[in-house]
Amino acid sequence: MAKKGMLIVLSGPSGSGKGTIISKLLAQREDTVLSISMTTRAPRPGEIDGVHYYFTSREEFEQMQALGAFLESAEYNGNYYGTPESNVRNWLAEGKNVILEIEVQGAEKVMDYRSDLVSVFITIPSMEELYRRLKGRNTETEETIQKRMAVAKRELQRAFRYDYVVINDEVDLAVERINTIIEAEQMRFARMDEDYIKGVLENAQTE
Repeated sequence: MAKKGMLIVLSGPSGSGKGTIISKLLAQREDTVLSISMTTRAPRPGEIDGVHYYFTSREEFEQMQALGAFLESAEYNGNYYGTPESNVRNWLAEGKNVILEIEVQGAEKVMDYRSDLVSVFITIPSMEELYRRLKGRNTETEETIQKRMAVAKRELQRAFRYDYVVINDEVDLAVERINTIIEAEQMRFARMDEDYIKGVLENAQTE
C-alpha cells in the first residue's frame, strides 16, 4: 500500500529537548526527515550551515519572504526563522514524513492554512526543570535565560492549538510517544492510498 508523506509540526520551549528527541527519532525511522530551517541568527558552537540551519542575512531572508519562498516564517528573539517550501513539497511527494521543528508563532501560521498535518508540542515537567536545563547549557547569560523563560510561559499557553502534547520527562519515553503518534496517524483513512481500498473491493467482487 502506497503511503502519503505526512507533515509533522513539532514545537516546544527552548530547553524542552526537541533537538535530542528529533535526533533519536530520525535514527529509528527511515521514512522520516527533518526539514532544515533558515535563520538570520548567528550559528551556535558546533552548528553547521546546511545541516542544523541555513544561516543567512536579514536582507536575503526578507527578499525570499517577498518571493513567497517560505512555508512559514516568523521573527523570534530578534531573528527571523523560516521553512523553505520547495524541499518540504518534494519530500512529501516521495512519501517521506517531514518534521518541521519550528517556534509556536510559525507553527500556528502553518496550522492556520494547512489541515493535512500533525502537530506535536513538546513540554517540560516544570518551569524549575526548564530553568535547570537552560542554566546547564552554560552558553547564555542569566538575562537571556530569563527572556527564554518568559517566552516559554507564553508558548505553553498556546499548547492547546496542537493535536498532541508530549512531556519530555525522559527522552526515550518521549521518542516512543511520538513514534506511537506517527504510527496511529498513518492509519487514518485520509492518509491511505485510495487505490488500495479500491483494489481490495475489486478483488472481493471477483472472488
